Amino acid sequence: MGLLNNIKDHFTNAEFTVAPNKKVKTVCADFKKAFGCTLAIYKGTILADGEMTINQLNQKTTKDVKTRSDVELKIKASMKVGEAEKMFDETYGLTVQIKDPAGKRCVDNKLTIGQAARGEEK
Repeated sequence: MGLLNNIKDHFTNAEFTVAPNKKVKTVCADFKKAFGCTLAIYKGTILADGEMTINQLNQKTTKDVKTRSDVELKIKASMKVGEAEKMFDETYGLTVQIKDPAGKRCVDNKLTIGQAARGEEK
């Protein structure tokens, strides 16, 4: 069943787009709706203000990130959790954690987002 699920992940939620003008709370809610997992976005080590946009957070980070304000991130269910988290860091200079559906624990970075949504473990 694992192979079939992995193939299905390539087509399910083919691309989830993160636009820099979206509010943090909207991105997190849309991520949960698309993948069933919880997305936690941080400013440093503190959870980001849900009312701020991704672009506003990008401008407030101490990292030197050369991202235009119109750059969108595209995430797929077939991507590894660690890869998706790294994309947020490289694109917007933000720390994110993908957590289980309940938002209680971080999922293994080696799992795909689809596997994490199904509660699979390696």
